Amino acid sequence: MNKTHIPPVLVFLFILFVGLWGMVSCKNPAANQDKDWAYFGDSISVDGAIDVTELPEQMKGKTMAELKLSGTIQECCQKKGCWMKLDMGNGKTLRVGFKDYAFFVPLESAGSRVVMQGVATYDTTSVEALRHYAEDGGKTADEIAAITEPEIELVFEASGVRLKK
Repeated sequence: MNKTHIPPVLVFLFILFVGLWGMVSCKNPAANQDKDWAYFGDSISVDGAIDVTELPEQMKGKTMAELKLSGTIQECCQKKGCWMKLDMGNGKTLRVGFKDYAFFVPLESAGSRVVMQGVATYDTTSVEALRHYAEDGGKTADEIAAITEPEIELVFEASGVRLKK
């Protein structure tokens, strides 16, 4: 019987070629959508997000809720992108911070669509913090001085953000 011997190097190259070909040829449908989004923090999908205008209804009877929200950024910290506010409709905004201060969004994010995952809670924001946010947001000295009372507000701590390019 005539046995053909295949050198181990050829076997290795064949396996390497098949593996690389498999990685290149198998396309992930979600990957095609990713080119339209920038990522910050944890990687999240846009699937299952509720509009930020629905958040007050979702919070009825709760002190906190873990969920995924979508909306439009109305304002963003102009010093380093360490917070943003989303338009909730009816003149209300949702202040969004980032978990563990681990990431920021671009300073020019206002007007962009966003999907974010994290935790919504009610929080009392001190006058000092409200003034700090106003200063970071580029408010005038008169607007900052007009802040004299703390606010109980709905806030969101995002662990992951996707920003529409």
